[in-house]
Amino acid sequence: MLLAAAGLAALALLVLAGWLHSSGRWPFEPDAGPPPALASQPAELGKPVVAVGPGTALALLETLAVKGRAPRSDYQRSAFGEAWLDADANGCDTRNDILRRDLQDVTFVDSSPCLVASGRLDEPYTGREVRFRRGKDSSGTVQIDHVVALGNAWQTGAGALTPMQRQSLANDPLNLLAVDGPANQEKSDADAATWLPPSKKFRCHYVARQISVKAAYHLWVTPAEKAAMKRVLGPCPKQQSLPSGYLT
Repeated sequence: MLLAAAGLAALALLVLAGWLHSSGRWPFEPDAGPPPALASQPAELGKPVVAVGPGTALALLETLAVKGRAPRSDYQRSAFGEAWLDADANGCDTRNDILRRDLQDVTFVDSSPCLVASGRLDEPYTGREVRFRRGKDSSGTVQIDHVVALGNAWQTGAGALTPMQRQSLANDPLNLLAVDGPANQEKSDADAATWLPPSKKFRCHYVARQISVKAAYHLWVTPAEKAAMKRVLGPCPKQQSLPSGYLT
């Protein structure tokens, strides 16, 4: 009797699933909302290629082109300019800008307004607390990660940008986070299809940030990358995209 009832219940579920699928009601797609407004920007150092209006990361993802990766054979870090420029012309290099932004209890070298000597990081990728102290053997404990790695950016459209636009991409605070050094090394040039932060609670923000960078610099995503981003954003469909750090 119980077996028969269970069989009928299973059959009913199959019939319901078939009806939902045939009527377009399943699998359920989250409502991403309207696509954000996109506006081209002048090609200047310290400006994104595209100004992205408010909206969800899911909606913004749908505006990105989907292609395979371009060859990496001609990639060089120098294509993105000198590391840690003062792209926003505030008198401090980008690395120290991000350390000041992301660390707590910050101290400075000889009362400098720029050179961070020490601080405490609530590290986003691992969820642990990490202490930073400037020094030859200790600075690498905290590294500045390009959320969209420059190698990945090169293979998804940055090769077509101007040198100034690539410098802006490499120094945009939107694309930079102070993170655990070993986690950053593990990530390397991986995209969302092959690496995500170990801390699951940070993944929605992380993927939204990657999408925002790709939109701001007219980069594309690979099919596997887009699928991975959609999986991450599935439980958080209202996660918002972020504007370029140069616009804040």
